[in-house]
Amino acid sequence: MKRYLIIGNGVAGARAAVKIREADSKGEIRIFTEEAYPFYYRVRFPEYVAGEVTIQNLTIHTREWYQSKEIAIHLEEGITGVNAQKKEISSQKGKNYPYDHLLIATGGYAFVPPIKGKEKKGVFTLRTMKDAISMKEFSDGVKQAILVGGGLVGLETGGALLRRGIKVAVIEYNPRILPRQMDPEGAKILQGKMESMGFSFFLNGESEEILGKETVERLRLKDGRTVEGQMVIISAGVRPNIKLAQAMGLETKNGILVNDRLETKMEGTFAAGDVAEHRGRVYGIWPAAQRQGEIAGINMSGGNAFYEGTVVSNTLKVAGIELTSAGDIDTEGKLECVVKSDLEECVYCKVAFKENKVVGCILLGEVKGKSEVLNAVRENIDIKEIKDSFLKDGFDFKKLDES
Repeated sequence: MKRYLIIGNGVAGARAAVKIREADSKGEIRIFTEEAYPFYYRVRFPEYVAGEVTIQNLTIHTREWYQSKEIAIHLEEGITGVNAQKKEISSQKGKNYPYDHLLIATGGYAFVPPIKGKEKKGVFTLRTMKDAISMKEFSDGVKQAILVGGGLVGLETGGALLRRGIKVAVIEYNPRILPRQMDPEGAKILQGKMESMGFSFFLNGESEEILGKETVERLRLKDGRTVEGQMVIISAGVRPNIKLAQAMGLETKNGILVNDRLETKMEGTFAAGDVAEHRGRVYGIWPAAQRQGEIAGINMSGGNAFYEGTVVSNTLKVAGIELTSAGDIDTEGKLECVVKSDLEECVYCKVAFKENKVVGCILLGEVKGKSEVLNAVRENIDIKEIKDSFLKDGFDFKKLDES
């Protein structure tokens, strides 16, 4: 009987366990996590903070689900060390567990910049269930929140607070919001729409100090501007959790280096999800982690599957706003692009081409044909015949499926 150990119970670890069990009905599968909660849907945290869903709504696999699959879930039992020679791990509870195949799916942690006063009461990140619960509890009675970081997760969290009547001030280090998902023109249109909803933006803003006696009262920027608020949410990105891997002697750069089978250089040891670096890239997005976990699970249990990469596609879900961004959006203006822009209607559509292939898109306020455009990006479809009619009023994106 083979023994499979999975460190981490995010989407990569959970999906790997499912694939292992499908291929090996008898093997022993153990999943270890420091958290007190089984597998949950992190993407829906803003809805929880808004008071729109419960913890039960966020839970994907309950304890009973693991029991039904004969998967041992070790909650609140983080791993302190791995002895690769003995093929054995040590846990926080002082126990040792042997393995034949090991998956490191330790995910990422919320990066907190070196801001003075970050230890004050009322300063939060939003990465774990515990974070979400603490943030929701504290936000009762708050009139204005300060959001450090104008990325997708931050803006969605801000949208959740707005729906509860809390004003949101966004501090963005870059000269525009969503620098990875929007070009300058699109970001300006989006910002105008969000300001009309109750957001305020402080661009080119570098946070210096969180002020207040014990609890947050305001934030001072390095250029002297100050922002009032009773809570600070830091949304400054996620970094791969590679400490355990480094202690094992695995090869790391930004993440744990893996091949197309999600194998590390260490025999019998795999890595997947936000901690894995594949072909020079750490994705940090749910679809990539899910697919990597599945492929790692297939290969751990004797299969032979290959990961070819994931087209990065992001969606912003804030009330009244529909935004999808995917692939190469040509922020530097080097590609051939077709753009449709309407400031009053908050519509900004951009499709970027390389030769006769769609390589990226921004779709703000225009959802018609979204799936077809995304498919053109993912499948590298040649659209030479219909390129000229792109984004004209009434253009039927479904023609992409026929080309």
